[in-house]
Amino acid sequence: METVYQQDPLYAKAVAIICEVLKVKPELVKPESNIKNDLGADSLDTVSLLMSLEDAFKEPISDETALTLETVGDVVAFISSRKTHVTAV
Repeated sequence: METVYQQDPLYAKAVAIICEVLKVKPELVKPESNIKNDLGADSLDTVSLLMSLEDAFKEPISDETALTLETVGDVVAFISSRKTHVTAV
């Protein structure tokens, strides 16, 4: 399943943003990675990440939605559900 994700431009862009904001290596970022528990994001990191994702994908993320985005896969699925076409980084 990860191979399919890796070929997705949206996934690649989201991973690049996550790595930049959270200062983690790309090999640590997997669809099942929990943003807080596995990638070490604290509440400030999470807010910064959400803002960066909103800017990059031009898609607002409500507070209610933000609470449901626990894994990298959750983030990608949310953005994918809102976007019909996303270009690669």
